[in-house]
Amino acid sequence: MKLTPLHDRVVVRRLEQERRTAGGIVIPDTAGEKPDQGEVIAVGPGRRLEDGSRCVPDVKIGDCVLFGKYAGTTAKVEGEELLVMREDDLLGVVTSGPAQ
Repeated sequence: MKLTPLHDRVVVRRLEQERRTAGGIVIPDTAGEKPDQGEVIAVGPGRRLEDGSRCVPDVKIGDCVLFGKYAGTTAKVEGEELLVMREDDLLGVVTSGPAQ
């Protein structure tokens, strides 16, 4: 099964966070919060503007993105939990270099 987003929606796979504190204590799954970063795995064609053209999305497949704690709708695809959200719900793209 494949999930293809429509309009300005994106499909995001949550990235796992470190489950250990700086002191070495392991945090159990039940106590930890869900991560707020993920990898974009699918992007819709963009929202339609009033003149009928499409607004090209700012993100692409493979981007690491930051989103709000309660953003998106959870969807299970082949046993994997994915998030479907509007591009507007994304807070930014995470890069490894200095901020631009």
